[in-house]
Amino acid sequence: MLNRLEAAARVAALCCTSALTASGAIAAEPPASANGAYPASELSRAVVQQDNMQPAIPREAQDKAADEKLDAWLKKTGKRPNIVWLVVDDLGFGDVGGPWGGGAHIGAATPHIDTLAASGLAMTSTYAQPTCTPTRSAMMTGRLPARTGLIRPILAGDKVTKNPWEDEHSIAELLSGAGYHTVLTGKWHTGELQGMRPWEVGFDEFQGYYASQKELTQQFDGRRYPDLVYDAEKLARFQKVGGKIDMYYGAKGQGEKVVEKTTSIEQFAEADQTLAAFTIDRINALAKDSKPFFIAHNFMRVHADNHPSKAFLGASASKYPFKDNVVEVDALVGRIVEALDKAGVLENTFIFLTSDNGPQMDSWPDSGYTPFRGAKGSAWEGGVRVPGIAYWKNMIAPRESAELFDLMDLFNTSLHFAGASDKLLKDRYYDGIDQASFLLADDGQSKREAEYIWTGANLAAVRMREYKIHLKMTVEQAPHMTLDYSTTEQIGLAPWLFNLYIDPKESLPLGHRLNPWLASMLSEAQAHMATFKKYPPKKIGL
Repeated sequence: MLNRLEAAARVAALCCTSALTASGAIAAEPPASANGAYPASELSRAVVQQDNMQPAIPREAQDKAADEKLDAWLKKTGKRPNIVWLVVDDLGFGDVGGPWGGGAHIGAATPHIDTLAASGLAMTSTYAQPTCTPTRSAMMTGRLPARTGLIRPILAGDKVTKNPWEDEHSIAELLSGAGYHTVLTGKWHTGELQGMRPWEVGFDEFQGYYASQKELTQQFDGRRYPDLVYDAEKLARFQKVGGKIDMYYGAKGQGEKVVEKTTSIEQFAEADQTLAAFTIDRINALAKDSKPFFIAHNFMRVHADNHPSKAFLGASASKYPFKDNVVEVDALVGRIVEALDKAGVLENTFIFLTSDNGPQMDSWPDSGYTPFRGAKGSAWEGGVRVPGIAYWKNMIAPRESAELFDLMDLFNTSLHFAGASDKLLKDRYYDGIDQASFLLADDGQSKREAEYIWTGANLAAVRMREYKIHLKMTVEQAPHMTLDYSTTEQIGLAPWLFNLYIDPKESLPLGHRLNPWLASMLSEAQAHMATFKKYPPKKIGL
């Protein structure tokens, strides 16, 4: 069974708990505007619209405006939009410029990403899962990892009791059914065993790697891992239990083949260049087809260990390998967007750029930056709050937003754009929200009110609007050590409540001292946990 909210129960007994409405939403007064009237957009709270869907804020006028805009575009083009996801590995909130405050300010300019942000919707409250496999699986399924069982990477030697993908329906599978050609380039990291590979779960094509960057290069890096590389017996044992380290190409119904063997750090340092060339080649070919396409381009960068390409060695002002690779990612983003433009399909393409989690600080200084507390592996803002950019030329109005967006929302939103929302099944719970109108309406607002943050099989935190409670916490035993030297601890008598508007670094809880919102947050957590009773999670042995 999943861990219950013991602390929630204790505090509920101490607090005057708000009652849930019949719909499952929490009754609460909305804030007043400056003139004393309630803005129409803030009168509604998240409500259950379908039993197996995450509650969403009703925005009928916004939905109508967005649908009219999309209908007009479809009538003009006669074709559904292409969809391109650009997912960087372990990029911190503060690593890019624009409203996230990084870029040139911290020694690694990101002009192409900054331009994309300035030309689209730049979101500063975009949420991932705390680590890579959970985020990637959540994006692909629209479901929390705690539901699918993909709560961490499937590592060499793991005895998985069930293929987590056998009864899941990926975004690629659903888009393929809607007439899309689907491609995944780069990092997969959600299973490399039979039945779990991209071309077996819905993608028409895959070129890339099954694991993360470090797992592919450490057996060649004698400077960092001399006890492994220079000990023949250890190295042989390591290679025997290790997973696939080569670059593969796989096609639906055709199997896979090795495209490029990983033989050295120097060879792998050029991998992202090779992968970008593949994506650009597919863009050029697919742009000539009548079918729309979906490309998930997953960078290997900037997950440790970072080894810059020859062309980008020392390219950043910082000169550190991580920063050089940020500059390379930025350049490759520019090349991919330019390829879409030159192929004549940029105006017909929805692009979303993000990171799969916060920076991996354990490898510091080979790591990114976040202004928030915590990092990869934790439920603190630094672990899960990432850059989010939604771009669609002449369709998404340039602006910034601090409203909530979860990367799982990409699942539902992409299906909406593809005209495939009816592909969702009734026998499972979906945690993503259709945010098409948030993106498309010129003054669109988010339809997400709550964010649920899980670490492994534990509900660790909940954010609602500007408030966030921690039910379990990751405690670093040394600076930056959120993975290798940390503990997960239960909070005390009451969950830790923070107001992220006045305390974005989550430095001091205010709960019973200063804020009556705690009971409402506990009700939200309890309502969320109730969905796991009605729709039991899978157990796959992780």
